[in-house]
Amino acid sequence: MRMILVVEDEAKIARLVSDYLQHAGFEVTVAGDGEVALASARRVKPDLVVLDLGLPGRDGLDVARTLRRTSGVPIVMLTARGDETDRIVGLELGADDYVVKPFSPKELVARVRAVLRRTETAREDGPEVLRAADVELDVPRMRATVGGRPVELTPTEFQLLAVLVREPGRVFTRSQLLDAVHGVAFESYERAIDAHVKNLRKKLEPTPGRPRYLLTVHGVGYRFADA
Repeated sequence: MRMILVVEDEAKIARLVSDYLQHAGFEVTVAGDGEVALASARRVKPDLVVLDLGLPGRDGLDVARTLRRTSGVPIVMLTARGDETDRIVGLELGADDYVVKPFSPKELVARVRAVLRRTETAREDGPEVLRAADVELDVPRMRATVGGRPVELTPTEFQLLAVLVREPGRVFTRSQLLDAVHGVAFESYERAIDAHVKNLRKKLEPTPGRPRYLLTVHGVGYRFADA
């Protein structure tokens, strides 16, 4: 049974989310603030975190930032901050998806399932090991290396990179990349791809401002270098 850590300080919302996730077949543990959330993540090793941004004390963005230092656990942000800038900040910190309050609990469950599906898809799709330039992806183990150096990627980052590495030189539009990594017909948000690519460049590129691997095709999208 998959374990979901729900981080939400409003008891009514936490109970609602927990009930729907449990009804969907997940095991759930709840944390009401950032410090408890980080302790719970270390203790229970969740398969996914549903993370509210508006937490008392240590807010959700700081929790996400701390989690990302040591873990690639998928994160779905649950937030009343619907502004595009806030979404981009969350995605750039390594969130895999977001749901804006007020929300449908059924949609939240569907998004949780979709993110977990991406984790499995990244492991199961295509050949076991992908290589392009000096980037290597061990698909079943979801391990990435650059020049032999291990790189910690989130499930969404891994799948996005795998799509590009499978076809070096091919230009993908943002819409095509969204379809490839999300595979679910929710609100399209093409700038999410820009945020994930920015994260990947920070992790992969010797000089992120002058990328060697993940190249921008202006006005179109991205490609992985074919030389």
